[in-house]
Order: sequence, then C-alpha cells, then structure tokens
Amino acid sequence: MSAFDKPRLARIDDWMRRYVEMGRFPGSTFLLAKGGKVAHRASVGFRDVAGKKPFGEETVARIYSMTKPVVSVGILMLMERGLFHLDAPVSAFLPEFAEPRALRPGAKSVEEAEPCAPPTLHHLLTHTSGLTYGFNPGPLSEAYAKAEINFGPNAPVPLAEMTKRLAALPLAFAPGARWEYSHATDVLGRVIEAVGGKPLDEWLESEIFEPLGMVDTGFAVPDRKLDRLATLYTALPEGAGLALTRVQDGAMRVVETAEGSAWRAPRCLSGGGGLVSTIDDYFLFAEMIRKGGAHDGARLLSPATVAFMRRNHLPGDIASMGPKSFAETAMTGVGFGLGGSVVLDPALSHAPGSVGDFSWGGIASTVFWTDPVLDLTAIFLTQLTPSSAYPARPELKALVHAAIA
Repeated sequence: MSAFDKPRLARIDDWMRRYVEMGRFPGSTFLLAKGGKVAHRASVGFRDVAGKKPFGEETVARIYSMTKPVVSVGILMLMERGLFHLDAPVSAFLPEFAEPRALRPGAKSVEEAEPCAPPTLHHLLTHTSGLTYGFNPGPLSEAYAKAEINFGPNAPVPLAEMTKRLAALPLAFAPGARWEYSHATDVLGRVIEAVGGKPLDEWLESEIFEPLGMVDTGFAVPDRKLDRLATLYTALPEGAGLALTRVQDGAMRVVETAEGSAWRAPRCLSGGGGLVSTIDDYFLFAEMIRKGGAHDGARLLSPATVAFMRRNHLPGDIASMGPKSFAETAMTGVGFGLGGSVVLDPALSHAPGSVGDFSWGGIASTVFWTDPVLDLTAIFLTQLTPSSAYPARPELKALVHAAIA
C-alpha cells in the first residue's frame, strides 16, 4: 500500500496553481519524499512572468534564510573537529566582539546601553545572542540603517568589514535574555572563515556542497546559469521596504531580474541569507539531516550531533522567550534547535505536523522541513517577498498531512 493518497497529493498541485492564478506567487516547485524516495513533485507558473519562462526543478532560486541551516551545519562540523566548544565566546574568534554593550530593558535609544558578556557560539546558533535585524522593532532599527548594516550581495563592504560594523553597535539585549531573529548566522559565517582559514564560499563548497553533490548551490550565479535564475517579486507596494504586514494581495511587482541580479557578483557572503540553490540541490542537504548527517557516502556530521542539533535548545517554546521580531516560523508550540525550528506541540503551533519536525524558510516564501516521525522531507521554492505575505507554509503542511494514507 502506498504511503500517500494520490488524489490527495494532487490537491497540492491545485493549491500551487491557485496561488499562481491569484497572482500571489509567480511560480513554484515542490518536492516530497518519504524515506529518501521521492513521492511527489510539482512545478507550476513562471520563474519569469514577463518572459514566460517556466518555474521548474532546474530553476535557481534565492533561498535567503534557508542558508542558515547550512552555515549552522558548518559550525557543528568545526565543533566535531575539536576546534571549539559551543559555549566559547564569539570574541575568541572575532575580537571586535570583545567588549559588547547591550540596551537596558525598556531602552528608548542606543545610548541607553551597558556592558555585557560577549555572546557565545550557542547564543548565535539559537538567536539568543542579542543581535537583531534592522526590520525588527526597537531603537536599533535606525542605528542599523545609519550604519548601513546589510549582509546581502549588494552590501557596501565585504563580510569581515560588515561584521565589524555590526559589532560596533549595541546588542538589543544581554545574550541569553531573549530570542530574536537576527544577523547571528551572518556572524557565524565569519567565524567559519576565521577558524576554517578560507573565505566562506570556498569553505562551504569544499566541505558541504561538493561532498553532497550540490552543483547549483552557492553565493554567486555564473553567466552560464543566469537563464535559470528566477526573477524576484514582492507583494509590498513601492517604497514599503520590508514592512512585513503591508502586502498588496495578488499584486506582484519585480524586485530583481536575473540580468540585473546582485547575485552575479556578490560583495558580501551572507551566512544568514546569501545562497541560491535548486530544489534538487537542497534536497541533498535536507536528506543529509534526515539521515543523521550523511548522504550518498558523504558524512558531514555524526548521528549524535544531528540529534543534538534537532533538539529544542530553548527553555520552552520561542513565544516564551518574549520575541518582538518577525521570524520564519510560528512561535507558539515551536522551539529552536541549532539553525532551525523544532516543533514541540503541533496543536499549539496551529499547523499539522509531527513532534520534532526540523524546519526553516526564507524571506522569498521558500521552506523546507524534515519529519522524524513520518520520515518525510519536504521542500518548496518560489520567489515572492515577504514570506509573511500569505499563509502558504501552514497550508502546505496541512496538504501534506492530509495526503498521508
């Protein structure tokens, strides 16, 4: 007997088509596997609407924050080699973090800060470091904008210099006090450079992408692959920036074309959001996690380390740690491991799932998860910002669980 009800799997295709017909997504591609065997694929719409170029399995997409689990795996690989422990302060590798200051509780300006201990690697891996994003509420938003804190491919300076700019500003809170989505994984990318002795792109290529056979994943899109790079769209009105709630339903506008993409020659290697990939490439990475650290003969981590990665490293769920930020996950009933979210109670998260689902997504509405109970891997790629525009992720999880025979 099949593990899935095929007519119900077809509902996923219908749902994807509706999103395209409603003008919510330009196009998308989806992959679902059980026990490593692909059970369902679907692709709809266009990677470039004006050019009528189909969005398919070969489409190269900006995966943004789905870069974070990749870089987190890199940190754990270095940990396994005995090069540091996770309670090591980041200042041991990046001296610019040696004397940090954190905003006092209730601070109204960046001047209201006091000395604090440097964040540890564990704080960075779990988004409890005190770092934040410029689009999160609070006094640091303006300070980040003034300092031009931008780790994207069009950043004004390279990774090392941008990390120093970030370290010169106060933390949003003392490390460990709260959970807040942040530039923490960008800093971890710089740690990989400092400890690994190579630029981040070279280290990830030799240690993760090449061993796993991820041939279309990287920080830059070469000219020979440019035609496969999707156009990036947004549901935000002109001039809205990343105002995460002001979407115009069904009204897409172009943010970046392939030809004009900053990913052709990125100035900064963002460990928090700089990678592009394809659905089949990311499947290789997700399968490595599902299988406990190895895939097709390439072992990146031990099964014990992957199990450690996929546990909740917070005292409770994310919501219990008082976040005021946007995040690529529900917060109630969901904890956080090392580089990704962990479902603690599907009922409290208000989305069908299994306890232990390990997941993360990207700002262009991409997402992946691995389910240890049902032995599933699921990946969804599209190119529409922000990911908070539509409830695509819980809808997709419901469709997948509805198709289980």
